[in-house]
Amino acid sequence: MLRSETATSPERREQALTGLRAYQAAERGKRRKAAPMRYRKGRARLRDYGPKGQGREAGGRPVVVIPSLINPPFILDLAPDISLLRWLAAQGFHPYLLDWGSPGPEARDMNVTAHVEQLLLPLIAKFAEPPVLIGYCLGGTMALAAACAAPVAGLALIAAPWRFDGFSGRARADIAELWRAARPTCDAMGLVPMEVLQAGFWRLDPARTIAKYEAFAAMDPDSAGARTFVAMEDWANAGAPLPFAAGEQMFDQFIGGNMTGRGEWHVGGLTVDPASLTCPAIDFVSLSDRIVPAASAADLPDRRDLGAGHVGMIVGRGARMQLWEPLADWITALPAPR
Repeated sequence: MLRSETATSPERREQALTGLRAYQAAERGKRRKAAPMRYRKGRARLRDYGPKGQGREAGGRPVVVIPSLINPPFILDLAPDISLLRWLAAQGFHPYLLDWGSPGPEARDMNVTAHVEQLLLPLIAKFAEPPVLIGYCLGGTMALAAACAAPVAGLALIAAPWRFDGFSGRARADIAELWRAARPTCDAMGLVPMEVLQAGFWRLDPARTIAKYEAFAAMDPDSAGARTFVAMEDWANAGAPLPFAAGEQMFDQFIGGNMTGRGEWHVGGLTVDPASLTCPAIDFVSLSDRIVPAASAADLPDRRDLGAGHVGMIVGRGARMQLWEPLADWITALPAPR
């Protein structure tokens, strides 16, 4: 990819490699401790971001934040001052972060549907009152399914794909080619390694992948911007593998077959249909998202279009104004629990 994108510019290639070396050598500091576990089902855990030492029901309305199965969940708690979860707690809510955990080969037959039925729905059922669900990326797709199958107080989607035919034909073809090449090895392993998924993301926007390392080469390594870049790249380049069946369903049935957009996804014996939602729901859609294009959104009646990108809407400089505050206002306006 580097050779292709910098074929006419050896200077750009050297600049990108300089940025890559700087990223690899950057100081990380001490790893932050994960928030405490409140509930567990199988390998999945709900991490508690509510007030400490005030009991498990303290901290206001329960809000369950559901990340994608791809990449670790800590993008939602990237740093003490860049954390949607900690900010929501400061607004008086009681946030929980779903940590999907790391599957082993024994989980090879657990597809995306099974993650909702066997992990997410049982965790939701542990709450005394129906929680609000906030789903990011594929986590939003899964949250929508859960909201169709169980009582919840509200559903907020953030950059969540639903109509996979909204991805460009080129993107879907590239991803299909990648999966054809990787599938035999993944099948033998029973897992889809993160490296396979990351290669797919790179193909969506290779020019930007190279350009960001070129830009990092010119950054002061001690600057706040450089530290944030390193934290974001560590997140983007990390993550547990997917069970083989989850990868197979995502690549073949979701991206390849548009199962969700065609109304053919069934969870808990029910057809997952955005029109059947009985709870208040909102859809935050990025108009500049290169990973989950706006055309793939579920397009709920309450849709808010944002100018920030897929990751920027969560952790960018404008995230608080564009997403965090409108999201908190929407949760506050939800009907009180009965």
